[in-house]
Amino acid sequence: MSKKVQEFNDYRSKMNDKILSGDNKVIKRIFNLDTNAFSEGHLPVKTKELLGLVASAVLRCDDCIAYHLETAYKNGVSKDEMMETMSIATLVGGTIVIPHLRRAVEFWEELESQA
Repeated sequence: MSKKVQEFNDYRSKMNDKILSGDNKVIKRIFNLDTNAFSEGHLPVKTKELLGLVASAVLRCDDCIAYHLETAYKNGVSKDEMMETMSIATLVGGTIVIPHLRRAVEFWEELESQA
C-alpha cells in the first residue's frame, strides 16, 4: 500500500475509533446509517460509491473523495469510470471542483501503484 493511502487509512481508523469509543448515540447511529446506506441494495455497491464520489467532490470534501475512491477501486471501478464520474462532479460543482479533481487523480494513481 502506498504511503499516502496508508497514512489516510491509519488516520481515519484511529480517529473513528476515538470518536466511536464515546457514548454518543447520535454519532454512532450516523456512522451506522452511513455503513448501511453504502451496502448492497437495489443499487450495487460500485454504483453507490460512484454516487458518493460525485457528492463528495461537489461538496469539496477531500477525505470523503479519498474514501470513496479507495472503496470504488476495491469494488472494480476502472480509471475511465472514475474519470467519467469526476467529470459529472466537475460539471455539477463547477470549476471550483478542479483542485479536488487534481487530488482525486493523484490519489487514484496511488491506489493503482499498489496493485
